[in-house]
Amino acid sequence: MTEKAAIISPCVRVCRPLEVGGPCSGCMRTREEITRWYRMTDDERQIVLNDIPLRLKAFAKARRAARLGEN
Repeated sequence: MTEKAAIISPCVRVCRPLEVGGPCSGCMRTREEITRWYRMTDDERQIVLNDIPLRLKAFAKARRAARLGEN
């Protein structure tokens, strides 16, 4: 019988919130997601992992908009 590999944490050991209450700048997870990670089911973890690219895009878009607004 083959054992299914667990979904590993996306943590990169850079723990800084992007803004108060915002996601971590290293892994883009919320404080709640980080705290609950090892109690989540694989399905819940996969949902978080699938959402990370969308969060990165939203962050980059907001950063660009902020830079344009500062000029």
